[in-house]
Amino acid sequence: MSTEATELNRLYWHSRRGMLELDVLLVPFVKEVYASLGAEDQARYRKLLECEDQDMFHWFMQRGEPEDADLQIIVRMILDRVQPA
Repeated sequence: MSTEATELNRLYWHSRRGMLELDVLLVPFVKEVYASLGAEDQARYRKLLECEDQDMFHWFMQRGEPEDADLQIIVRMILDRVQPA
């Protein structure tokens, strides 16, 4: 398995959080979008995965925003992907 494939596989499993609301956002994002992101956005996604599930739930349900600007960018990117225009 190539290094890139190994990394994607690892990220896939880290994206599975066990909370349906997060899984339906993160798993498709990592499978369908992550590989096409630039290095900065990939780093933002990896940083997001280090966050607590409850914090991510809060952000994705739009009950607040992360204080960190990088996290704000990746959360908005994921939400924009699933919200109607």
